Amino acid sequence: MTMLKDVIINKKTDINPIWIMRQAGRYLPEFREIRKKNSDFIKLCLNQNLATEITLQPLKRFDLDAAIIFSDILMVPYGLNQKVEFKKNFGPLLGDINIEEISEINEDDFVKKINPIYEAINSVRNDEILKNKSTIGFVGAPWTLLVYMINKQSPKIKLKDNFFDDDILIRKILIILEKFLKIHIKNQIKSGAQIIQIFDSWAGLLEKKDLLNYIYSPTLNLVEYTKSLNIPVICFPRGINDYKTYCETVKPDAICIDYEVDPIKISKNIKIPVQGGMDPKVLLTDKENLKKEAKKYLDIFKDHPYIFNLGHGVLPETDPNMMDCLVKIVKDY
Repeated sequence: MTMLKDVIINKKTDINPIWIMRQAGRYLPEFREIRKKNSDFIKLCLNQNLATEITLQPLKRFDLDAAIIFSDILMVPYGLNQKVEFKKNFGPLLGDINIEEISEINEDDFVKKINPIYEAINSVRNDEILKNKSTIGFVGAPWTLLVYMINKQSPKIKLKDNFFDDDILIRKILIILEKFLKIHIKNQIKSGAQIIQIFDSWAGLLEKKDLLNYIYSPTLNLVEYTKSLNIPVICFPRGINDYKTYCETVKPDAICIDYEVDPIKISKNIKIPVQGGMDPKVLLTDKENLKKEAKKYLDIFKDHPYIFNLGHGVLPETDPNMMDCLVKIVKDY
């Protein structure tokens, strides 16, 4: 069993595995070299050889305990024939939804369209560098994907005023998403993913009264499905505030926390293994501060099953040497 699974399944507290969200990507010069020659992000995610190479890049530099496949949560809307493109300095842009067309899509068409992701997971899993490490697959949570599909761009600019107007459309999309997210999870596991993480990047947008319908129920279905395949699942409901209720309702195997929550409160209230928490901006400071902040999390969770990670993805302007330093701090703790 790998260190990561040992913490999640056996609730071990004497080890602190480390992996970092967005560890494969924009802060690494070797990734930027590939990106320069491959401007179409979707095509890059669907290039089996390059996706494999990018996934393994951070593992070749740092003593991380897991590889997370280089892909994107929006590959699911893409697989459902919604237009998805990534605009430089803007982020994702999605096309109009044709719900009749989406409803017609079958499993074979969907899998065929995004099959290189599964091939890449298979290549990563079989690489020598991953002998004693975990391979992580992932999906976006239904709510977060719904936001992108209807809003057609990142809601950090704005969630459309009329977002909730078409209740029938929302319900139809959620049913379709549940079906195809399960298919996506199943195929990642079949290809070698040993852990699944569910990213709910926009969980913080909802009021408390809406959490049950849009977050708790749809995510619980995915969690139960993943567990039924004997694979542990980590959930990251970013910005949710009430992590305790989330854990008690959705019942993931481990919970990933964002950097705006109080880790002391989490350590007291949450019974399951915890992952993450540290602000990615700490990696933009100096080594002394990095040591102090990393140690803070390691100290708080020293008697709790804990996976070191950040409270969000690593920032593009991060110096790889600081990442190296962080990994060594956690390994030497």
